[in-house]
Amino acid sequence: MNIGADIGSSRRLAHTVITPEMLQVANLPGIEHRTLADAGHGLRHLSVWQQTLAPGAATPPHRHDTEEVVICHSGRGELHMDGKVHRFGPHAVVLIPPDVPHQIFSVGSQPMECTAIFATGEVEVYGSDDERMVLPW
Repeated sequence: MNIGADIGSSRRLAHTVITPEMLQVANLPGIEHRTLADAGHGLRHLSVWQQTLAPGAATPPHRHDTEEVVICHSGRGELHMDGKVHRFGPHAVVLIPPDVPHQIFSVGSQPMECTAIFATGEVEVYGSDDERMVLPW
């Protein structure tokens, strides 16, 4: 069911409630990715992703054109950014500035589950070679 919600006088969201069965799952090497909400749902200034990284898995080295907030729900991770390693665990909030190359690793014995929030409806992602990466990776 496609229920719209008024946003001002001219914008409508594609859905007011997005249920799990409406989400597509992208299974990447060691990563299960779901886009929970983004421009495809009518959002202009927000994207929300959910990812589960298997133990030892990592995102590819990349950067975004916008700020990113990662909330770790379970497992243990490392953010590699600016030549430093930042360790984090459950309930940690990881802040990543725009256009800064980074990589996230799952380093514990259990899968790492996290939610990533971006300050745009359409996240542009670039690899270490500065080529635009088409999501999901």
